[in-house]
Amino acid sequence: MRRFSAEYLDRTREGMWADRTALEPLRLASRSSVLDVGCGTGELAAALGNETDARIVGADRDPDLLAYLPPDVQGVRADAYRLPFPDDSFDIVVCQAFLINLPDPERALAELSRVASESVAAVEPDNSAVTVESTVASESRLAGEARNRYIAGVDTDVTLGSRLAELFEQAGLTNVQTARRDQTQTVAPPYSEADLEAVGRKARGDAIHTQRGDLAGDADALDRLRAAWREMGREALEQTQAGEYERRETVPFHVAVGDV
Repeated sequence: MRRFSAEYLDRTREGMWADRTALEPLRLASRSSVLDVGCGTGELAAALGNETDARIVGADRDPDLLAYLPPDVQGVRADAYRLPFPDDSFDIVVCQAFLINLPDPERALAELSRVASESVAAVEPDNSAVTVESTVASESRLAGEARNRYIAGVDTDVTLGSRLAELFEQAGLTNVQTARRDQTQTVAPPYSEADLEAVGRKARGDAIHTQRGDLAGDADALDRLRAAWREMGREALEQTQAGEYERRETVPFHVAVGDV
């Protein structure tokens, strides 16, 4: 199971639930208890709390992340394959960007179904369909190459969002409903501190690890990609200093809800 820092989760999930329309299939108003598995720092739990008065519990194996949960969310340290709850403990069990990080998402989905008395819901991205638009001409192409190498190199299925409905039906869940929530993050002047840090990481080539990491490819190929990435990053830095750099990244998130 892959692990992430609180800083990474905050950065990648920023603004995810500014629009909560995609949560409507969860029928939160009718739920009295909700379990968020793999809750991380609680972005989804906080969004759920704005839609329901239900008791919300967040479960994660990393106690450091649980410390960031909203005060009205109870945190429980737990393994998604062996949740410490009896059968039918919660009306609905949910997860976000979680199944894509598991070597056996089917096993986890079965465990989520076990502790749900009514429904299970998942919000998962399809990383193969991410798009990047940039004022730096080479950025979209290089981001696409890095993304393809990441998909080929990581040991979990980070594209499964597009087949959530199929996964739910195979798990025996019924009345499966789906929705989609595209998360778009933009960089444009005036730049935030986070924007400037991101541009600096590009100029250093931090996203491309030539010795180890999740990107597929031999050392020479990764060296070439990192060199091109750093050149792209320097151009982005120059544009930023001139107040001209703009970037738009869209990640498609698929939502599925099924009854147990």
